[in-house]
Amino acid sequence: MSQPWRVGITRDILDSRGEPAFGRRALALLDAPGIEWEYLPTVVPAVDADHAARYDALYVNTARVPAGAVGRADCRLKVVARHGVGYDSVDVPAMTAAGVVVTNTPSAMPRPVATIALTFVLALAGRLMTKDRLTRTGRWHERMDNMGLGLTGRTLGVVGAGRIGKELLRMAATLDLKLVATDPNVDAVTLGYLRTEKVDLPTLLGAADFVVVCCLLDAGTHHLIGAPQFAQMRPDAYFVNVARGPVVDEPALVAALQQRRIAGAALDVFEQEPVDPANPLLTMDNVIVTPHSLCWTDECFHNMASTGLKSIVDALSGRVPEFVVNREVLEHARVKPWFAR
Repeated sequence: MSQPWRVGITRDILDSRGEPAFGRRALALLDAPGIEWEYLPTVVPAVDADHAARYDALYVNTARVPAGAVGRADCRLKVVARHGVGYDSVDVPAMTAAGVVVTNTPSAMPRPVATIALTFVLALAGRLMTKDRLTRTGRWHERMDNMGLGLTGRTLGVVGAGRIGKELLRMAATLDLKLVATDPNVDAVTLGYLRTEKVDLPTLLGAADFVVVCCLLDAGTHHLIGAPQFAQMRPDAYFVNVARGPVVDEPALVAALQQRRIAGAALDVFEQEPVDPANPLLTMDNVIVTPHSLCWTDECFHNMASTGLKSIVDALSGRVPEFVVNREVLEHARVKPWFAR
């Protein structure tokens, strides 16, 4: 090897102490021979062409990776590894055209995200936040007027039955919930093994006591849930989004909640992130909000980083990573020689 592989890690993965949020153990993967790594000097909203000219691989958290990053002739970048399962912040077609491999970490996410979805369902059913406020504000006597919702025999509807959706269905089955799911890419037999009925979206929305969205964000799911869909939900039903904010038409959700056309919502994601402090969702007493981080635990982040950093080491060592988002890039003239070894 004429020169070491250079790996850059975006600085937005560091906590307030300057330590990696995923802990230091995963960084040992980058101790492989012939690899040098560093954090980017500053927090950047997006990777640019200078970064792509400096590094062979980038491990990115929230920073966007636009087409312009790989548009120059001096582009050195070979791998963009996303810390997480979603990759809507990466211009994947542009990376593919430039011969840049994009990876993500789907194996690390199903249990943590399914857990937070179920946490939201339980919190909404038990009116957890309302009862917290009653206790803190001396309104103990109002507890009789804030009865929770028992789960036995209620219906959980899951929109998107991929890795996360299937894990949620497995976990929810222990609560004696009736399970329904919609996903054009998952067949009824597979869902049947999970004690789940496959239905179309309108049927799910009309039947579910809890609608949980955990599908991938792409052109086909952008604003998948909007005013017509909220109109199909029952007025006593709850809405949960642990996918991506733009899967939902947020003004339509705000209107449905303000007009009490649905009972409430729990959201870990928003159309605009960080969320605008003036967003009306933040003032509603029938909404639980968290900052796109409820699933963040030491276990979750370590597993994500281990998977993501291993994909970089594999690619730079001539091995096809396990989780390649743009698998068609493996046939690119720039990429094929890397894995021919």
